[in-house]
Amino acid sequence: MRIIIAGAGEVGRHLAKLLSRENMEISLMDEKAEKLGDLDAEYDLLTKVGSPTSIHDLKDIGVKDCDLFISVTPHETENMTACLMANQLGAKKTLARIDNYEYLLPANKKFFETMGLNHLIYPEVLAAHEIVESLKINWMRYHIELCDGALELCVVKIREECEAVGQTFSSGYFAHGKYRVVAIKRGNDTIIPTGNDAIELNDMVYVVCTHDNLDFMRDQLGKKEQEIKNVIFFGGSKIAQKAVQSLPREMNIKILEVNKELCYNLSQKVDNALIINADGSDMETLKEEGIQDADAFVAVTENSEANIFACLAAKRFGVRKTIAEVENIDYIQMAEGLDVGAVLNKKTIAASYIYQLLLNASVLNVRNLTSADAQIVEFSAEEGSRITRCEIKRMGLPKDSTIAGIVRAGEGILVNGDTQILQGDKVVVFCKSHVIRKLERFFKE
Repeated sequence: MRIIIAGAGEVGRHLAKLLSRENMEISLMDEKAEKLGDLDAEYDLLTKVGSPTSIHDLKDIGVKDCDLFISVTPHETENMTACLMANQLGAKKTLARIDNYEYLLPANKKFFETMGLNHLIYPEVLAAHEIVESLKINWMRYHIELCDGALELCVVKIREECEAVGQTFSSGYFAHGKYRVVAIKRGNDTIIPTGNDAIELNDMVYVVCTHDNLDFMRDQLGKKEQEIKNVIFFGGSKIAQKAVQSLPREMNIKILEVNKELCYNLSQKVDNALIINADGSDMETLKEEGIQDADAFVAVTENSEANIFACLAAKRFGVRKTIAEVENIDYIQMAEGLDVGAVLNKKTIAASYIYQLLLNASVLNVRNLTSADAQIVEFSAEEGSRITRCEIKRMGLPKDSTIAGIVRAGEGILVNGDTQILQGDKVVVFCKSHVIRKLERFFKE
């Protein structure tokens, strides 16, 4: 597959690096040579200095032969124009990064597709959705609904209160069938557990269960439920705006933003939050605005360092739920080591969405997890595919992968070695990033 990416900003560079591992022909273009650097020497991809809205440059990079043209420059108009031009010059599919939510409405998406613009992506909206999901439940780091809510992924930091510490998976302790531990993040390592593995203190544990068993899982993992009513946002970014607009109106929400003009703009768009022109990284300001009474603190400024330290300050004031937008990938591991709370990165979220377009039709959804070298993948079990031919224990699945659960006739079901997957099942797989292509073969052969 031949893919051209226009725009070597944060999203474009991250996506190019990700796809360069996939045995695809990747070309990355940008008008500024310094943004491209020596990427072509470090990764298996081609780079070109050029404009995505130049017919000459598009022809020169070979757009007529590309399977997917992706434009993710910071400028919406440029992205849309580039995609429309690429389509007319022969690109089979196009994708544009946008910042106008109106374009995502179903009727408008259909309109753009008739013009040759096949996919639209708004990273800030995707990131806002992650925040809303994370704020639904206070006692876990991350919360993701899978297969339209039939199954749920919960990410929990293991503390002293957890009675499961030291329990191996072969001990029978986890044989209750009410939840399934699909991965453990320990330091820099992501572990897909086998029988001899055990949960240890300070592990980040990834658990899949049905909604009915959330309370049981919470109690076993030593967590306490606390309703989230008072939320403080640090930064009035687009992510904050979209998240606040989607949160329940009964929440008491404050947005602390130092830019006066941005505060005014926010007041025109958000009617369910108190907008305060103040610096959310200032300790005295946080005290004045009631940080000690907050149930959650969300830092989404453009400054990763400020977001990290603001969340650490919020924790010192006793805030149990903190979320930090950390756009510098090099800082993610540090933020987790400092116990910042949930870490958000819109590059990895956007890359997951785009990556899904390149996979087989049996792949229904892909979620790239910011805090782990792993992905949650939702597959469809097609008629005659290898995955339906025997029990899971006899399947010979690739190392570093595990089937977490299935959805059959709308009902979420956790699996074990004796489970037989049937045609039409939706299958939720947890795997390390390098395994996904191997797994595809089980669902299409």
